[in-house]
Parts: sequence; C-alpha cells; structure tokens
Amino acid sequence: MTQFTLNDDQIAIRDMARDFAARELAPHAVRWDEEKHFPVDVLREAGGLGMGGIYVREDVGGSGMTRLDAALIFEALATGCPSVAAYISIHNMATWMIDRFGGDEQRRRFIPKLATMEHLASYCLTEPGAGSDAAALKTRAVRDGDHYVMDGVKQFISGAGTSDIYVVMVRTGEAGPGGISTFVVEKDTPGLSFGANEKKMGWNAQPTRQVILENCRVPAANRLGDEGIGFKIAMAGLDGGRLNIGACSLGGAGAALDKSLAYMRERKAFGRNLSDFQALQFSLADMATELEAARTFLWRAAAALDAHDPEATRLCAMAKRIATDRGFEIANQALQLHGGYGYLADYGIEKIVRDLRVHQILEGTNEIMRLIVARSLVGRGSGN
Repeated sequence: MTQFTLNDDQIAIRDMARDFAARELAPHAVRWDEEKHFPVDVLREAGGLGMGGIYVREDVGGSGMTRLDAALIFEALATGCPSVAAYISIHNMATWMIDRFGGDEQRRRFIPKLATMEHLASYCLTEPGAGSDAAALKTRAVRDGDHYVMDGVKQFISGAGTSDIYVVMVRTGEAGPGGISTFVVEKDTPGLSFGANEKKMGWNAQPTRQVILENCRVPAANRLGDEGIGFKIAMAGLDGGRLNIGACSLGGAGAALDKSLAYMRERKAFGRNLSDFQALQFSLADMATELEAARTFLWRAAAALDAHDPEATRLCAMAKRIATDRGFEIANQALQLHGGYGYLADYGIEKIVRDLRVHQILEGTNEIMRLIVARSLVGRGSGN
C-alpha cells in the first residue's frame, strides 16, 4: 500500500469479499437475526474462498495474506452481516494462534480443516468472574501423566456448541498472567459441555454459550507452546482480533450509510427529497468523513502489525476504539435519518445498530483500549 491507495490485488480481495457478502449474506441477514440461525453452510462457502485462514501460513492450507488484507475482507463481509463477519474474524483469530504458537504436528493436525472452515473454532478467554481482568481467570488445568485435567467455565464464547475446536486459556501455575497456559480442546472431549444459547441484544446470527469444563481430560500434546505463556498467546491473538472487529464495525457503518443515502433520495418531506435538505446533507458528510478517518487509521494499525512494529499493540488498541466507536455512532445516526422506519426490522438498520454495539465491549472494552494507550504513553514519558 502506497499513500493509502490499495493495489490491484487488494482491490480484488476486497471486491471478492464484498461480492460474497452481497450474494450470500445480505439477502438473509435480517431473517438469520430473527431466527437466531447460525449459517454454517455459508461459513464453509467462505472457507472455500480462503477466508477461514486469511493470515495463516500456506503450507497448512492458509491463505498467507496480510493483516491489511484481512481488514479489507472483514469490512467487506460486514456490509452483508456484521454478526457473521465477526464470527469469521474470531475463527481466524483462533486459527492463527494455532498456526503461530503450535508445533508442526499441531499445525498439520488442526489447521487444514479450520482453513476451509470444515471445522469451526472458538476463542475461550473470558470467564464469569474475569472479563476485563482476564489475567484473573480461574479455570484450572492440572497435569496428570500425558493429560491435563481441566475444571472451570468460560463465558460469552462465540460459536460454542457448534465449533469443533476451542482455544482455551487456563491456569496451570501461580496467580497472575505468568500462570496461564493455552490448549486446543476438541469438541468431543469427555467433560466438555455447553450452556444455553444466550439471549442477546444483537449478534443473533451466531450462538453465544458458556463453555463448561468438568474433569475434562485434554492431551498434553494439545498445549500450545510452553506452560506459562498462555496469556501472551491470548494477547497476541487479540491484537489482530481488535483490527478485525474494528473492520467489521466499519463495514456495518458503511452499509448503514449506503442505506441512508438510498432512503433519503427516495423519501420526501415538505414536497422535497430528504437529500435536498442541507442539514441532512451535513449529517451524511459527517458520517462519511468519520468513516473514512476511522478506516485510514485502521489501515495504519494493520500495516504496523504486518511490519512487527513495536508500537503495534498500542496502535491496534487505538484503531479498535476509534473504529468501533465511530462505527456505532454512524449506524445510530443512520437510524435517526430513517426516522420511524429505521426502528423497523425490515429496513435492516436497527439490526446493524444492535450488532455494532457489542463491538465496543468485546476483544477488550474500549475503556481497556484507553488504558493500553495510556500505559504506553505514561511508560514512555517515565523512560521505562
């Protein structure tokens, strides 16, 4: 990317994902939301196009693309359905963690079916009593010969009950981040079960359940890396996950803006099209400007992550906050521009608003994003 202009390959990647979203996601998004339907068949079609392992290495079936490529894909997918796009982003995050931190045998055993989305993956960090304070997690794994025995509960897990692979952070040592390890837990493992599908404000096109581990015996061969580095693995996954969810917010916001433009060209008030009123034109201009600014910064952060820039974590936190805050605000303004019609399900705007609201909470709340940035600034100022 030169001067924030996409090259031909990036344009082709974006257009491929956008065409898929328009064809396979958008026509069904409202119905999937109403019926709480998880479109696994459509996910596998996305996997067939290389969207199951976007930034996973090619030797195990991944697409070998960049984080910027991924941002383009997730923004495009979210124009069709932010909920489905967000699940695909979580699947990619979990798959990348296995690719990045797993041994060769683990990569070859798990990733090929994840890359095609024949198998689906979930990321399991949050617990009922450990949300933003993730290092306080209590799910424990005790070594027993060639296995670990796990006990605990994970909360708010996307895809739970349907996914085949669960990348789970558990405590194998002392309190704090240094006592956490990461494991791949397979769906049919004895002792693994799931809670009821949660009733949610949005994201209804993907299931959200507890993941329950009760005397769950997981092979030691399924541990990613050494004991005690699990928190670092989890945080590394979240750098990219934050970019992905930010991109999903931009895609949802872009779809809401497009719907608003179409609506205002057709809707009349006081004998004129709404698009003729200057005050409403200013609203559209502000929405488009905020969207472009957030997108530009997200691309900047994605490029930093691709370049292994030491500032990447800070930039990813900044980008996540900006993209998810602005994305929700744009969608909410689009609802306002639609008036009473925006409140009706048939127009699809209220669904976008509901879907994007949770993006300000997950992958680290936006308050935690501010904390990450502030600590970076304070640490730099003190010479640490």
